[in-house]
Amino acid sequence: MKPTTVLAALGLAVALVAAARAEVYPKESLIKADKKEAGGGKGTLVGEYAFTRDKATKDQAIKEISWLTLQPGDSIGYHKHITNEDTYVIVSGTGTFKDKDGKDVPVKPGDVTIVRKGESHGLTNTGSVPLVFVDVIAEQ
Repeated sequence: MKPTTVLAALGLAVALVAAARAEVYPKESLIKADKKEAGGGKGTLVGEYAFTRDKATKDQAIKEISWLTLQPGDSIGYHKHITNEDTYVIVSGTGTFKDKDGKDVPVKPGDVTIVRKGESHGLTNTGSVPLVFVDVIAEQ
């Protein structure tokens, strides 16, 4: 067998193994969990989780990923991330993100927020419709 054929076969095998390890979490299988006064905020944070932090292994960087919803006037209180980082991807609605310096920043669909380990943040739905966002928590 030619070396190029062996390399191509090896590449294909690696790609197939990687594809077999990919994970899909269908919407209907997401774990529903609501949190009242999340992070010291007000109202109820409605969540649908692919998996929660207690299910991630030590070697997996993504510890939790979810669809979250805040109703108008509800909030996630300003809180600190000691060991992990947190990203919000705003899907719909509008709100105010309180950044690591305590500054209020308006957010809208398409915006991405990040707080690093040791930093604080919060989020309030300041609009008239639900604020929907994807939340990804990662830890190195």
